Amino acid sequence: MDIGGEVEETVRELRQYFKTGKTKSVTWRKNQLTALLDLVHENEDAIFKALHQDLGKHPVEAYRDEVGGVEKSASNALSCVEKWMAPKKSDIPFLFFPAKGEVLSEPLGVVLIFSSWNFPIILTLDPIIGAISAGNVVVIKPSEQSPASSSFLATTIPRYLDSNAIKVIEGGPDVCEQLLLQKWDKIFFTGSPRVASVVMSAAAKNLTPVTLELGGKCPAILDSLPNPLEFKLAVKRIVGGKWGPCSGQACIAIDYLLVEKKFSYALIELLKKIIRRFYGENPVESKVISRILNKQHFERLCNLLKDPLVAASIVHGGSVDEENLFIEPTILLDPPLDSQIMSEEIFGPLLPIITMDKIQESIEFINAKPKPLAIYAFTKDETFKRNILSETSSGSVVFNDTMVQFLCDTLPFGGVGQSGFGRYHGKYSFDTFSHEKAVMHRKLFLEIEPRYPPWSKFKLEFIRLAYRLNYFGLLLHMLGLKRYK
Repeated sequence: MDIGGEVEETVRELRQYFKTGKTKSVTWRKNQLTALLDLVHENEDAIFKALHQDLGKHPVEAYRDEVGGVEKSASNALSCVEKWMAPKKSDIPFLFFPAKGEVLSEPLGVVLIFSSWNFPIILTLDPIIGAISAGNVVVIKPSEQSPASSSFLATTIPRYLDSNAIKVIEGGPDVCEQLLLQKWDKIFFTGSPRVASVVMSAAAKNLTPVTLELGGKCPAILDSLPNPLEFKLAVKRIVGGKWGPCSGQACIAIDYLLVEKKFSYALIELLKKIIRRFYGENPVESKVISRILNKQHFERLCNLLKDPLVAASIVHGGSVDEENLFIEPTILLDPPLDSQIMSEEIFGPLLPIITMDKIQESIEFINAKPKPLAIYAFTKDETFKRNILSETSSGSVVFNDTMVQFLCDTLPFGGVGQSGFGRYHGKYSFDTFSHEKAVMHRKLFLEIEPRYPPWSKFKLEFIRLAYRLNYFGLLLHMLGLKRYK
């Protein structure tokens, strides 16, 4: 059987299994979440090995950014899924009396999850947690660009999770093309805007709802912090938010930094000091920073630095190691704003610092670019905070820290505009993979029949009043509109 036939048969089998209703029970959902936790606990070393092979991730980074996040998310879902599933009572206006209403969350059906290469474990398993919590059957397509992690998922998931309901399909663009030809009840995609447009076009043919987790140029704003300890802590968090997550290859990593010109020298010197403290005098030998994914991405990042004016703006780092696919943490001061490095998402260990006369100008600077996935602002100025919140648009805003919003299950995670749409994490993941069905229960009581002509002037005015007062029960039953459709 060819690829297309295999994919089609897989989808057919999943749809048949979903129709049995087995995935809708709370027992099935809890069993899958428990099994997923077992998968992570019992295969931690194998996960670390796969992430090191694909991206050179240190075990500490792998646990912090991937394994720990999956454990937290699955444990939270396991403790909350029964509450999430319960019908939610809805208040019904008195004029509908006697009646009661509720909102019932039901699974969407057969869902497709595309995961990304930069965090190949958590960006696969975290959406799955939401999908199975909601009672769906799932096809998982790991990224072929992280082959060790993809192979781990393909061989390990069937050993722990219900293989009749959750299937992993590996492959390259040809497999993705065949997957997108199928009819899905939901597509969840994490990746680049370029591929997202292809996914959306395919989904539109079947009116399939999609969630797109993309990225963009996430700015950090550094306001004046007169207290030296606060300034140092802010710079530490900036270093962690730029080079900590997969060497900057993360959708929520800091892309560029905005600061007032008078603070730039002190900022750069402290950045250099903290980089040396975190990653050593020779970062390539420290083995604590991830490497670049592959040669193609390595060359793309090197090309960003080849522009003479961009190269002239380098104030720290800039060395590259092609054999090991490693680029040193690099700081650039005021590269040309029309250069490629300032117009494209960097997705790597290069940090441009853009200076301005007044930090309030940062709002206008951010608004001149597409809406980012996140804005990070280090400030104690409450008025400035309010201005950032009211005058910018982004997937999230974090004050005085970086990236912590991704691990907070009580906050929705997602983008806006070109940084994506839809949201997940915690209850928001459950909602993403559920349909909220409105249910209304009424009684068969006697209705009052009108004696006057159905469309008399009196009745017209009564209807007008009823609409103004939102008295739909009065419209339907006191006036007997059902008889005069």
